[in-house]
Amino acid sequence: MSNWKETLERMALAFGISLLLGMILMEMLGQGQEFRDMIAISVSLMVSPVAGALPIHITLLVMAAITALYASLIQKYTIDWELMRSFSDKMKAFQKEYREAQLAENKQKLKKLDEQRSAMMSDQGKMMKQQFKPMAYISILTLPLFFWAMSFVNAHPEFVMVFPFWGEKSLTESAVLGVFYYWIVWYMICSLPISQIIRKALDIGGA
Repeated sequence: MSNWKETLERMALAFGISLLLGMILMEMLGQGQEFRDMIAISVSLMVSPVAGALPIHITLLVMAAITALYASLIQKYTIDWELMRSFSDKMKAFQKEYREAQLAENKQKLKKLDEQRSAMMSDQGKMMKQQFKPMAYISILTLPLFFWAMSFVNAHPEFVMVFPFWGEKSLTESAVLGVFYYWIVWYMICSLPISQIIRKALDIGGA
């Protein structure tokens, strides 16, 4: 059973990494738009009927809730949170001890702690791997949804929303540095509180 689980994990990781690398490669070759459109068309077969029945702001709210839910579930069941908390506590204790040794100018203890820090680098590598794994899984589901949302919103320039301070804005209009469009801003406004509620309910990362 564990062998099957490991095999599926490797396949999912490979697919997620391939999707990311494929997107980067297509961008480098100047074919990024074609790649995104191809993915968006595939996703639209499932999503567009729902989107067509709901206002755009509700559609993006639902999308934010769905992505927040599966991202939280993936993180909950792929990250060893006990290991993460243990490492975090160890790092805090180490940093406190190191600061005290610096203030006391205890060179012997500082040398010993420097050796200990080198040994802790391998643990840090494990922590990075713990965090990378769910990112690969999440990208498998999230990138196609984002490609679809981008295509759907761009196909409807009539979509507008009223934002605090900014007033009425087209969702296709750039909000920040030509990268974050207003539809992404609305998605993030919805996603952040929903994510916090879900993470609190699932007791993820001490949230």
